[in-house]
Amino acid sequence: MPNIDLHQLELQVVDIAREVGNIIREKRESYQPVSIEEKSAHNLVTEVDKLAEKLLTEKLSKAFPGSGFLGEEGADISSENGYRWIVDPIDGTTNFVHGLPLYSTSIALEKEGELVLGVVNHISMDRVFHTSLGRKSYCNGVEINTSSQKVVDTSLMVTGFPYHEKQLDQFLDAYKYLIRNSRGVRRLGSAAIDLCLVAAGHFEAFYEVGLNPWDVAAGALLVQNAGGKTSTLAETDDYLHGKSIIASNNHIHRELLDILHQFIEV
Repeated sequence: MPNIDLHQLELQVVDIAREVGNIIREKRESYQPVSIEEKSAHNLVTEVDKLAEKLLTEKLSKAFPGSGFLGEEGADISSENGYRWIVDPIDGTTNFVHGLPLYSTSIALEKEGELVLGVVNHISMDRVFHTSLGRKSYCNGVEINTSSQKVVDTSLMVTGFPYHEKQLDQFLDAYKYLIRNSRGVRRLGSAAIDLCLVAAGHFEAFYEVGLNPWDVAAGALLVQNAGGKTSTLAETDDYLHGKSIIASNNHIHRELLDILHQFIEV
């Protein structure tokens, strides 16, 4: 396996995320929703998603030759060097289609199952969150940290709602409890942005089910390197493939898990 300078690669990926993000922003300014597909019910994909993934595949492969690739829109390239990129070209496609400025590009690098680099570009806000193994988390080069709130009662949280009816009912029960017993729960529509905002201390926690590796990979590493904690709702470490995640400032992790377990089957 190659010896790589993760910090230098992190900075390269920040530049790539900005470059592709500028193209996505330009496409949004002139966007006409004429070729929207539904991958599943209400799960949209546009020609801009596909273009962005193609560009990211080309640029990341050039930045680190021999790496594998796993992308939301179908890119699946075997690794030659033990590393694999995990990419969501537009996380929050429905927001993008409707002109809501809550969509992002998420890029993570994995080595034999361990996340070693994460970059998320909140495109419309011109905020690039970035980190790599052994480093802190940053937004546009400025260090960020999770919040210091100690209890759910004084915490603000963020979530997403599952499509499966049984899970949705359970989530709504948990949501009802939490909005009565916390400072609130938001629903933004981009898991990558949600995780970045936990890492930056704006939210105390994010929880959701039914997610894929490209939804959470970069953001989870950002939360960890900003002082937070991540797990599945079943309290395992396999949030990449375990189809659920809770990411918090660490302080409220246990309390929030106990609350969610009252309502959501895991």
